[in-house]
Parts: sequence; structure tokens; C-alpha cells
Amino acid sequence: MMHKKKYGTVLLIITFLSLLMACGNEIQHITPESLDDNVVTEPEKTVIEEQQDIIEENNRYSYLTGLPIAEEKRNKRPIAVMLSNIESGCPQYGIDKASIIYEAPIETRITRLMGIFEDWESIKKIGYIRSSRDYFVYSAMEYNAIYCHFGQATLYVGELLNSGRVDTISAAVAGINHPAQYAFHRTAERKAPHNVIASGSDILMDVEKFGYSLTYHENFKPKFTFIYDKDEDIYKNETEVNEIYPGGMSVNARNGYGKIQAYFEYKDGKYYRYQYGGPQIDEETGNQLCYDNVILQYCYGEVRDENDYLAFSCHGDNGYPVQVFTDGKMIEGTWSRFSDNDPAIYVDNKGENIKLTPGKTWICIIWMEYADDVILN
Repeated sequence: MMHKKKYGTVLLIITFLSLLMACGNEIQHITPESLDDNVVTEPEKTVIEEQQDIIEENNRYSYLTGLPIAEEKRNKRPIAVMLSNIESGCPQYGIDKASIIYEAPIETRITRLMGIFEDWESIKKIGYIRSSRDYFVYSAMEYNAIYCHFGQATLYVGELLNSGRVDTISAAVAGINHPAQYAFHRTAERKAPHNVIASGSDILMDVEKFGYSLTYHENFKPKFTFIYDKDEDIYKNETEVNEIYPGGMSVNARNGYGKIQAYFEYKDGKYYRYQYGGPQIDEETGNQLCYDNVILQYCYGEVRDENDYLAFSCHGDNGYPVQVFTDGKMIEGTWSRFSDNDPAIYVDNKGENIKLTPGKTWICIIWMEYADDVILN
């Protein structure tokens, strides 16, 4: 079908050029006023539109980043890996390979991270892996990801992990249905508990042992829509924001982010991540972490018990706010999610899907109780 359109367009252009050549030297005397606008401009517009159609149909883009990717890699399920973010567990190793990072507060009122990795089988080392919290599991389910963790808050997440609703690679936990045999190892380079690592090849052995599918399930729904050339100016009139402090600037704040001094700075087309008084880096490369999009997703939260274990809403249509930062602009809207197998969808104040710049994304879960702590400059 596309070839027919392409060839038809080429024939039209050739015919048009032939008519011009037949006019001989008179071509140089032709002026815009002497031509029918419809005859000249319409074919040119059609060529551009059809070329765009051909490009979009013949290329495949990652569901996670919107970047070009081979078809066999595009349809392969990602892994979701829990990562320590306590200062003694930093810097993380291999974190820069994650397409998406989730960050949320935990009971010590710092944050924990979860990396969503695609094309993960060849990754040599990921670390440092920590325990599960149920709100991270629900986020992993948005991507049909295989969820990897070392330890858990059993009382609040054990039933979910054993429910069969999520494929898990679990360790250091009693009573789990699918204990990992190959995935996790401790390195002597760090002190426990911040020294657990994994590799893609070892995770794969456990995936195959448990018989998990390596490709997306039939009910998988992509979460993001992305900005491509024809949409590149859609947010030019939105508010410009160059600094994002998810928990403000007070180290005494109880929101999870303030205590670790987390913030993002937009420069050179990227959002650079800082925490604990300096740039956050990948231990493998030494490079500062940077992202194409940052999302603040505001959620209802509560304290579960005297140990300060937390809970955050992961579903619903409650009109909770979202702020999406892309290309130096802020787009405000709301988010909704209706089931475990549906992704949270971000829409602007007109009800239209908010589009991201192709590339990597960092998502911060913001406790609504502390929404006023957020600082944007």
C-alpha cells in the first residue's frame, strides 16, 4: 500500500518536471503569481506527508523511550529492578542503562529507586539491589515487567508477589513461590546489605527456569506517547522550568526527597540529577545521570504502622495532579489508572495525552501531603 503511494507520487513529480522542461527557457520567467497555487503546493505537501508516513511505518520505536529499536527487542519484556538509594548504597552500578527510573519515599524518609531496563540480557552488572515495596510492584506492572528484588516488606507485599499477577525474581525472602537460584550475588566491594548485584544473563536463567514469557503479554498497553518532528513545537508556550526540587530544599523534610537533597537541573537539553550534595553518577561509567523527561506524579499516601512503612495509591481516577517536564517546559495535568494491567495515563488540562521527548524518563512519586514542599524554578 505504501509503495503504491510512493510510486504514485514519484510519477506525479516526473510528469510535473516534464511539463516544465517542455517550456524550454521560459522556466526562468515563471513567477508565483503566474501559477495556480493548488497545482504547485499541493503535490509538495503530499510528498512530505507521504515520506513521514513511510518513515513511521518502516521504523519501530521503543515503547519505553520512543527511540528506534529492532523489532525483536521492541517486543521483549523489560525487567524492573529495585535499587538502593541510601547514601552508603550509592553510586549505583549500571543505573544509566535503565530506560525509566521510578523514585518513591520509603520508611526511613529517604527514597528507593526502581529501574526499568529493556534489552537487558547483555547487561553485565546491575546494583545495588534492595527489597520490595508493593507500590513499586504495581508500577512495574504498568510495563508488564519481570520484577526483580532482594528482600521485601513481607507483611505488605508478600501476598501480591505470590498472587501470580506479576512475574518475580525474588531472593532473601521466606515463603516466596519463585525464589531465585541464579540471579543475585554479593560483591566483596561493598558492605552488606548494599552489595547485591545481578547480571542480565543470570536473571535470564531464572526467567527460563520459571517459564516466564520473554515477550509482552497480549493485554500489554504502551504507557507513553512521544513527540516527533511534526509535534516538536506543541509545548512552546508552556511554562519554562529549569530546576526541579521534588522535596524542596530542607534536609529536615519528611517527604523522602528533601533529606537526600534530590533535584534536577535542565541544561543542554537534558535534566541532570543531583543528590547528597553533588551529581548523582553511575559507578560503571562515572557519568552524571541525565534524562530527557522528568515526571512528578502526585499520589495519596499514608503511614501503615509504627515502623513507618508507607502506602501510596497506584490506581484510580481521582484527578490527582501530574507535572511533566520535557524540553525545558512544564505541562500540568492529571493522571488515572484503572487496573493492574493498565498504565497510568497522563493528560493535560484539555484532556489530551501529554507527550514526551524520546529518550529516558525519571518518575518521582510525590506524597500529596507534602505537595507544597515541591520547588520549581
